[in-house]
Amino acid sequence: MTTTATATKQFITSEQLLEHWQGHRNLTRRVIDAFPEKELFEFSVAGMRPFAKLAVELISIGGSALKGIVNKNEEAYNEEGFMPKTKEDILKKWDEETEVINHYFSQISEERFQETFNLFGQYEFPVYQNILYFVDNEIHHRGQGYVYLRALGIEPPFFWERF
Repeated sequence: MTTTATATKQFITSEQLLEHWQGHRNLTRRVIDAFPEKELFEFSVAGMRPFAKLAVELISIGGSALKGIVNKNEEAYNEEGFMPKTKEDILKKWDEETEVINHYFSQISEERFQETFNLFGQYEFPVYQNILYFVDNEIHHRGQGYVYLRALGIEPPFFWERF
């Protein structure tokens, strides 16, 4: 009996995954910036949270989650530690968290992406699926931001312009 080994080609590299995520983050940053200051913190539709609160959630998850993955720490993230008062506060923190994401993402080895990790003690999936969750969550909330901007009569950034 003869067996044949087939080499599996990698679909996406970790660098490409980070670039994809950062492209979404760049677009979300532009959505934040498109809001008038008052509406960023106060406007909502159908009882959903204002976009500033959604942005704080996204800021609170990415870097802390990657740090948790790198350090194998399953503690929950905390949205209470950052309480912005201005759009500039949010954009500054967004940029700082981008650097935190880059720092910790680079410390995850290719092998670790396949390991199961209990993110925040709630979501037990392979590391790569946790990272895809961050992207999915961001897209979901950015969609809410698009609805808010359109309801305010503001044209949101084109969703395909991520860089």
